[in-house]
Amino acid sequence: MAKAVFGGGCFWCLDAVFRKVKGIKDVTVGYAGGRRPNPTYEQVCTGVTGHAEVVMIDYDENQITYDELLDIFFTIHDPTQLNRQGNDVGTQYRSIILYLDEEQRKKAINKINELKAEGIDVVTEVKPLKVFYQAENYHQNYFDKNPNQPYCAYVVAPKVIKFFENFSRKSQKIVYNK
Repeated sequence: MAKAVFGGGCFWCLDAVFRKVKGIKDVTVGYAGGRRPNPTYEQVCTGVTGHAEVVMIDYDENQITYDELLDIFFTIHDPTQLNRQGNDVGTQYRSIILYLDEEQRKKAINKINELKAEGIDVVTEVKPLKVFYQAENYHQNYFDKNPNQPYCAYVVAPKVIKFFENFSRKSQKIVYNK
C-alpha cells in the first residue's frame, strides 16, 4: 500500500472525491505542513498553526498510479488560487502536495511544470511531509455522513460530480465509513 498527501481547500472536498476512486483503500483527513504539534480544527482555522487541511490517501499502486492521483487532484481544485479555494480563505486552504519520497516530489514538480506550460499559473506548494495529524473523528468521511448539509450540497457535491464527469473509468461504487 502506498500513501499520498494532498491539500486543496477544505479537506471534506478532497476526502469525498478520493473515497470514490478505484484503488484507494483509505482516506484520512488531517492537518500537515505547519508548525504547531497536535493542532485542533479550531486552531487550524485561525491560520496561526501554519497547517493546511489535507488528506492522507492509502492506495494500491497496481490499480492507480501517483500520476493519476495528481491528475485527479489538479482537476478537482483550483491550483491557481493562493491560500484559498472559492470562499474558503486562509493558508489552511492552500494548494499543497506533501511528498513522501523523491519520486513523488519529482512527479509533483513535473505535473506542475506541465500545467504551467499549458499557461496555467499554478501556485501549489510542494514540500516534504514531516508529520501528519489526524483530524477529529467528525471530519472523517464528512460528506457521505452529511450530504444535505449546505456546504456539502453547494461546495463538495459539485467537486464529486466533476470527478465522475472527468474520471468515470477510475471511479468505484464502494463507499466505506470511518
